[in-house]
Amino acid sequence: MTGTEPHEQTRATDAPGGTSGDARRLVLLRHAKAEPAGSGPDHARPLALRGRAQATEVGLTLTASGLVPDVVLCSSALRTRQTWDLVAGRLPAVPSVTVDDALYELTVRGLLSVVRELPDAARTVLVVGHEPTMGAASAFFAGPGSEAAAVALARVGLPTGGYGLLEADAAWSDWDRGTASLRYAGRPAS
Repeated sequence: MTGTEPHEQTRATDAPGGTSGDARRLVLLRHAKAEPAGSGPDHARPLALRGRAQATEVGLTLTASGLVPDVVLCSSALRTRQTWDLVAGRLPAVPSVTVDDALYELTVRGLLSVVRELPDAARTVLVVGHEPTMGAASAFFAGPGSEAAAVALARVGLPTGGYGLLEADAAWSDWDRGTASLRYAGRPAS
């Protein structure tokens, strides 16, 4: 899936921004296209020119879709930090941001622990991370009401600059396998 058309469906629900009044939204973003692995450490790989364009498009799409995060959790890898900086440049407001070394090699179970510790006041949370965790976690959280094509893509893995959008009425502390509806998986068309 590419493009932003699935967000039209998301926006059609009761509350502004496409969620019911109690809903929480989790956006799991894979970093944009990075330079190929070279002689330096993987953690220090920068974005490729194509990745810069992808990240900018993600920021524009999140804003247009009403998915401006309250909280951002970002891996400390250079490519994820650069992705976030370019996304942030297209958002109308700067949210609370945490850059964390632990997010670099985060597992799905590790992400589950992080999600369960999110503040109750946060309604939209963006995690900028890596594959295979972003796709696998999108599929892990996907439960009833999920878009079949989105689940299929998440199981294969999110493309660079791609994200999964999950929604649930559950408190963050109650999130678990199958708790949320995976409303979208893919990357914006550019």
